[in-house]
Amino acid sequence: MKTGSHQVSNQITEGVIWKQLLIFFFPILFGTFFQQLYNTTDAVIVGKFVGKEALAAVGGPAATLINLLIGFFTGLSSGATVIISQYYGAKKQEDVRKTVHTAIALSIAGGIMIMVLGMLFSGAALQAMHTPDDILSLSIVYMRIYFIGVIPSLIYNMGSGILRAVGDSRHPLYFLILSCIANIILDILFVTVLKMGVTGVAVATALSQVISAVMVAVVLMKAEDSYRMYINEIRFTPVLLHNIIRIGLPAGIQSTMYSLSNLIIQSSINSFGTDTIAAWTAYGKVDGIFWMIMAAYGVAITTFAGQNFGAGKYDRIRKSVRICLGMAAFTSFLLSVIVLSGGHIFFRMFTDDPEVVAIGLGMMRVISPSYVTYICIEILGGTTRGCGDALPPMLITCVGVCVLRVIWILVIVPMRPEISTVAFSYPLTWTVTSVLFIVYFLRGKWMKRCRGMG
Repeated sequence: MKTGSHQVSNQITEGVIWKQLLIFFFPILFGTFFQQLYNTTDAVIVGKFVGKEALAAVGGPAATLINLLIGFFTGLSSGATVIISQYYGAKKQEDVRKTVHTAIALSIAGGIMIMVLGMLFSGAALQAMHTPDDILSLSIVYMRIYFIGVIPSLIYNMGSGILRAVGDSRHPLYFLILSCIANIILDILFVTVLKMGVTGVAVATALSQVISAVMVAVVLMKAEDSYRMYINEIRFTPVLLHNIIRIGLPAGIQSTMYSLSNLIIQSSINSFGTDTIAAWTAYGKVDGIFWMIMAAYGVAITTFAGQNFGAGKYDRIRKSVRICLGMAAFTSFLLSVIVLSGGHIFFRMFTDDPEVVAIGLGMMRVISPSYVTYICIEILGGTTRGCGDALPPMLITCVGVCVLRVIWILVIVPMRPEISTVAFSYPLTWTVTSVLFIVYFLRGKWMKRCRGMG
């Protein structure tokens, strides 16, 4: 059995911290940019060439439900990224190899489950969310086609997580660029040429996910290191599956709680009508610029912390947190200025409807100035999770973001039923949760707990 050649010098555990964070961060950032472009292309093409009902169908309730299921699995798969990064940092090659094959098996099994659930319950879930009648049938069509292609999507996500865990953030970027280009070409073909509408957008998305899954599988099978994948070795190793779930399940639950709170927000948005749903969809694409950058910082610090934890270099972890928080704070201030300055231009990309644009700008003025209040959730949560301390970050986020947000929507919004009241749930919950994270992080129990487990 071939396990690959020995590992080369690991710069994540040895190099200059700020340089290594940026070297790792930028490919992830560009990757998430192309992921966002992928989703935004669907919205732009369908909004311009089919209509605002189709825009609301693709990006409104359907997208929220899809994110609920995919987000749970992505959170779960982050357990594999953490475990692999720790083993790779500790140079435990056999454990890396077995964890890779367990992780791929998990993505296939998870994909089958999500596909079945999505196909069976998408219609009932959309109705339960009070999806307007003029977009209900379109949303059901989009979701069912999307879920047919969900297994390749999960294989790509897991494979990219494996590559990032060992310090390779370039290949996932290349895959996303190529699949994004494929998605744009297929969108144009199916929607503008063949006039397939929402069906065309869904088919284009599914096919481009197949392309990205094939590419990630090929790179893993050709790797000359301990993370090389062999088709005949894809199976569960029970103890490693347990470790993946121990770290990943809290992240999966956290993502699900996020999505459930967003479902409740989406239901509240739905009650304001199709114009508001379309505005919320368009704002979500603009807001996605912020989310993709923060997610890139989060992945970078999680992997950085995981590998240095595996190598026993705890001081490097603390220094990297300070550096990463500084970078994230600067970026969030800059983004607030850019988004608020160019809001009108951004919304005009999606729709020419003046009412939709006006509603969207109102949302933007409430949420965008407060981006900096979110950064501690991503950076401090990613650090503790990378060191193997997964449960407390999940509990802090679930209470501070999700539960508080739901209470706000169910109690305060009915007292002041305006879109600005709904939007204020974001800065409020970010601020509260960041304060909780700072207190937990500074107390330092997460590091003691992790060392005890390690």
